[in-house]
Amino acid sequence: FASYYGDHMVLQKKPSGAVVWGHGELGAVVTVTLSGAGGLIVMEKTAQVKGPSGTWTTVLDPVDRGGPYSLTAEQGLENVTLRDIYFGDVWLCSGQSNMAMTVLQVANASQELAMASRYPYVRVFAAAPARSDVELEDLERIDLPWSIPTAENLGHGNFTYFSAVCWLLGRSLYEALGFPIGLVEVAWGGTPIEAWSSRRALQACGLPEDTGREGPQSSLWYGACFNLKPALCLAPPLSLALSSSTSPHQHLSGPQTPSVLWNAMIHPLLNMTLRGVAWYQGEANAFLHTDQYNCTFPALIADWRRAFHTGSAGQTEPLLPFGFVQLSTYRRRSADDSFARLRWHQTADLGVVPNARMPSTFMAVAMDLGDEHSPYGSIHPRDKQNVAHRLLLGARAVAYGDKDVVFQGPYPTRAILEVTRGLLNVTYSQELICRQRDAQAFEVCCSSQASPCQWLPAPVVAVGSRTVTLALSGCRTLVLGLRYAWAEWPCEYQACPLYNPQGLPAPPFL
Repeated sequence: FASYYGDHMVLQKKPSGAVVWGHGELGAVVTVTLSGAGGLIVMEKTAQVKGPSGTWTTVLDPVDRGGPYSLTAEQGLENVTLRDIYFGDVWLCSGQSNMAMTVLQVANASQELAMASRYPYVRVFAAAPARSDVELEDLERIDLPWSIPTAENLGHGNFTYFSAVCWLLGRSLYEALGFPIGLVEVAWGGTPIEAWSSRRALQACGLPEDTGREGPQSSLWYGACFNLKPALCLAPPLSLALSSSTSPHQHLSGPQTPSVLWNAMIHPLLNMTLRGVAWYQGEANAFLHTDQYNCTFPALIADWRRAFHTGSAGQTEPLLPFGFVQLSTYRRRSADDSFARLRWHQTADLGVVPNARMPSTFMAVAMDLGDEHSPYGSIHPRDKQNVAHRLLLGARAVAYGDKDVVFQGPYPTRAILEVTRGLLNVTYSQELICRQRDAQAFEVCCSSQASPCQWLPAPVVAVGSRTVTLALSGCRTLVLGLRYAWAEWPCEYQACPLYNPQGLPAPPFL
């Protein structure tokens, strides 16, 4: 079998068929047998080993949730048997360091680790970090083979394995759905989206390809020159942020060369039948190619969907549900708006998902979960439980079609200007709960001309059940724009101004 099969794994249940693949002698016929309790044969499949890679692939008939099963592959007198296999839903978790943070690192870590053994039907697997200049057929290494969760394998150390966001989401899915969940972690801290994107996806955004191998300096230089602003190529300022010891978090500490993580960590998994994807990435792109993310992120989603659908012989659905975490916070009083722009670009500049550019997606807003005193740096907040809960709500609504689940916060539907009174009335899509009346979260763009725009605070003077009234006292000319929570750290004291009754924050908008 492929190196990432093993005892204790979860395969995708019906209505999809799980894909099984492996290596053998060229031209040989491999017989794959699925057996239930007492050795009762459930199904038998045959596949021929084909070149040039010497691989065989077969699609199992759809199997209902549950287990345990055994899976045997035979070629002549040789055979391999995998045991304690369950059928359920398989979720892929990917991204950078906030996805890589282990259960050991999050809030209430000891309690979370102690509870791990209560979930023997949530199975975990972690690929080891690897990069490649060409698309690989197999993972180079594995950090955690398919395993039943324990305190040990959920908390190996800092940013190693197993992902807290992935685990907490999977555990919550198991509690909500009541059947086995398989979790596959593929993450690497400090990595931009370009490294996770195939060359196809990058070309779709008009981005160049890097033809050279990644050396110790090439990624720094390339990182600067990859930006569409040509001036940056003259003297790459990004190299300072990448290599300087004054940058405590090393935001771009992982590989940045385009496609190297797609090649080594995603491409080898394409045969897998998946139920959904969870993604937590973007901090690196707040420092690198920020304003291309509104293309690179939707392009990555569309490309992964096509690739997994094709690689699984059509078993992974074409609109594979894709959930992601909107960026949390970093520096408390920073005037830099790169985090705010990146959050906006994560929605393809439309504010909420799903939307026309990003169908079948869902988002966990996290800007109110800031953690200034995190021992891992404020860019790594420890409250991953709320992140996972918000992802769970999106998964239930978007991936599992639960129409009764409220999975996103209030969003403005219209704004009406009362010129004579100097007020702006903003109507929202849901009932509002105001937690921070005095916060200067709203700003208006005032100008007598389109450019340049001057952003001024617009204080909240009244909050109705679905409306917010803003004062425009500082705006004596045209009001050209309105924005909310447009800051690196927009919410004070773990609370944003606006929520819905379910406790979900209103997302930022421009």
